[in-house]
Amino acid sequence: MKTRSRFNKIEQRIASDEKLLFTMISYVVILTIFINLSGFQSPALGLLASVIYFLINGIFLGHAFFGKEAAFFRLMFGTLLLIMLLGFVGWLAVIIYNLDVIRSTLVLLITATLSSLLNKRVKNKYGT
Repeated sequence: MKTRSRFNKIEQRIASDEKLLFTMISYVVILTIFINLSGFQSPALGLLASVIYFLINGIFLGHAFFGKEAAFFRLMFGTLLLIMLLGFVGWLAVIIYNLDVIRSTLVLLITATLSSLLNKRVKNKYGT
């Protein structure tokens, strides 16, 4: 019960994103992923950064599209939607030009920006 309450508090903080703090954290995580792909190639760092990226942006999309569902379903459906959005933007990048480390980072950046903007739009529209 305590864990569920803590997750709900974290989810509400991320979904509200008052001063775009979590959007900026998402951008820093993208930079970390880029640096890791370019130089360190550490699986542990890549896993940690990817989990943070998926958590933040999954919550953004879950809140934007599934705001009335339970917290678990918002996170799961938001993450599924994020994977679909990453696939679509990645597909566009492959169609336009080959996907490499820089373009993969741009795909992450575009997807994070879209997630944040959708979350802000829904939050402003419904006032939650």
